[in-house]
Amino acid sequence: MPHRPTQRIGPFALIRTLAWLRICAIAGQSTAVLVCAWWMRLNIPLLPLLLGIGLLAVFSVFAAWRLTQPWPPREWEAVGHIAFDTLVLGYLLYFTGGASNPFITLLLVPIALSAAALSARSVLAVAALAGVAYVILLYSHVPLPTPLHENSPSRFSLHVAGMGVNFVIMAALLSFFISRLAHVLRLQQLEVQRVRERALRDEGILAIATQAAGAAHELNTPLSTMRTLLPELRREHAGDTSLAEDLELLEGQVDRCRTILREMVAFGKAQLSQEPERLTMSAFIRGCLERFQLLRPEAELILTLDEDIAQTVLRTPPGLRHALLNLLNNAADASAVNHSHAVALQVSRDGDWLQLSVRDHGPGFDTDGELTLLGYSQKQTGLGIGLALAEATAERLNGELIARNAERGAEVCLRLPLAVIAEK
Repeated sequence: MPHRPTQRIGPFALIRTLAWLRICAIAGQSTAVLVCAWWMRLNIPLLPLLLGIGLLAVFSVFAAWRLTQPWPPREWEAVGHIAFDTLVLGYLLYFTGGASNPFITLLLVPIALSAAALSARSVLAVAALAGVAYVILLYSHVPLPTPLHENSPSRFSLHVAGMGVNFVIMAALLSFFISRLAHVLRLQQLEVQRVRERALRDEGILAIATQAAGAAHELNTPLSTMRTLLPELRREHAGDTSLAEDLELLEGQVDRCRTILREMVAFGKAQLSQEPERLTMSAFIRGCLERFQLLRPEAELILTLDEDIAQTVLRTPPGLRHALLNLLNNAADASAVNHSHAVALQVSRDGDWLQLSVRDHGPGFDTDGELTLLGYSQKQTGLGIGLALAEATAERLNGELIARNAERGAEVCLRLPLAVIAEK
């Protein structure tokens, strides 16, 4: 069955929206009651109305406190908040004309909000509660009093004016708060999409890692055979200087391949043990650069290491060294496109973040494509996994990978939180 992402916003967003709506309701209800009692001189039960508004204010304080607590709210809790608001609104409408009050349509606002945030069962419960409240107010209520003064507007005129005010309030509330809920929904949909893309990328990386493990196991035998035969070939052709140099180079490359295979096994063991390597920043960078110079001896590397970060002790996790080497190797390949060997590495600290910025003198990134898409490469000989692996490492360490075009070439910045990778 295909995955169907949920479209619900969630109880927390609804309760937060209700908290703001409740504050607006308290202000509006207080103003309406005081205007009717003091300015229009209507004989309304002032004390019961103020008591209901005060009860709503106390619950508003409780709701604000609830939003600060660490445990997430459940759906039934959001329905409880709506039920309390509906009961208080029904209580106030009972003393102000019941169903004949033009503000009776405010009972529809919780239904509209819950429909955007809760399940169908909860929406039906909220709608049933509002319907029961409407039916009760239709037959049981305190009638609105008649204006006392002769110059006062008639009851029908007051009803029409109340309908106009109610229309404005309903339009403002629905447009503002539902737009907020829709914004939260869009953010959640984007997050679901990002999580899905990461899951697909990680699944592809896992498939590549599985194939790489099998290939490493199979390559060990032919490499051992080559390592045995190459010294014999060198002895048999000792007089051929040119061939001897080529065989010596080939022997070195075979040894390098065997070392890489052993490092792959060691890396897997380190991943299983979850034991980070403890090194100072300068030692970690020096080890990476020595490894990079062996891989790319032609590269002209320029290192800038800030003194305030050089002696910081890192809990170097498995994979960080490979991520940095991938970035340096990609930079060297990019510079080679423009017949340059220049690669720059800047290690700096930005607040609580460690920044590893690698810059090349290549043609730059194609802004129309995904920079970290697995299998996508702008190099004819590339596999398209270097940046994807580096980004996966950054995300695993709660960091980020930022790729952008520079004035000459491109720059890739690996940002990692020091709280995750540095000794406290």
